[in-house]
Amino acid sequence: MRKLISIIAALLLLMACGQSYEETKRLSREQRLEAWRKDSAALKVAVLPTLDCLPLFVAQHYQLFDTLNGGVRLKFYHSQIDCDTAIERGRVEGAISDLVRAMRINNRGMKLRYVSATNAYWQLVTNRNTRIKQLKQLDDKMVAMTRYSATDMLTDVAVDSAKLQEERVFKVQINDLGVRMQMLQNNEMDALWFTEPQATMARMMRHPVVLDSRDKDLRMGVLVFREKEMRRHERDKQLKLFIKAYNQACDSINKYGIAHYRNIVVERCKIKSQIVDSLPKEYKYFHAVGPRPQDVSAAEQWLNKH
Repeated sequence: MRKLISIIAALLLLMACGQSYEETKRLSREQRLEAWRKDSAALKVAVLPTLDCLPLFVAQHYQLFDTLNGGVRLKFYHSQIDCDTAIERGRVEGAISDLVRAMRINNRGMKLRYVSATNAYWQLVTNRNTRIKQLKQLDDKMVAMTRYSATDMLTDVAVDSAKLQEERVFKVQINDLGVRMQMLQNNEMDALWFTEPQATMARMMRHPVVLDSRDKDLRMGVLVFREKEMRRHERDKQLKLFIKAYNQACDSINKYGIAHYRNIVVERCKIKSQIVDSLPKEYKYFHAVGPRPQDVSAAEQWLNKH
């Protein structure tokens, strides 16, 4: 009898455990579904650890996006190609990019809306140990860049400006910004393209700048969204509120200065605090306005040749 009672007790215990496991699985499924619903409703934007993304970082930190139905989720990547992949595969609705890459995505069949030009500029930094101080010294040298991007186009601008033979300047595809900086520090590359704040970091290490995209009056930075997705009524409403919050963040940064948001820059861009103090003082942010026709035309002409 005692043995029978023990068996019954054990069976009841197993049944209780089984119910608990099934209940856990059910709750887990519900939690995953709820997380998926929230993620689907949110406006997702691919960003990089670069200063052109600061209005997005500030708007999120100070909850300026909270008026959006579903909110905004920033998805962090380390290279433009990863951002491209995310938007082309529908993982995000928007992305920080440049006109060359955005137009190439358009040409591949996914129409993008150019919501705003950004203040991004690129500087061609040479390793100080190579003693390259002029563009003409890039002959038979390696340049780190990203294929079919603003940096690819700008490398050609550098080659043309110095009247070098195209095949004598070797483009090396290094997409990850962190890897690119490590290569500079480890003396593994002759010249590299950087935007801010990485460009300031390189200059602080006394690496020369031989070309600045601003000197060529090229403004290639852009914030894009998937056109088809933005035509949906709910997404259109979200985008209007997004732009409002973006503009508010730009105004705040311009009013208080980048140093006021030091902690955000340090955290998001993965840099040391002292680099923030050395950033160009004239670095300003503009309300969401589409790119200039001449910049669109320059990117289009370059792509047509490639």
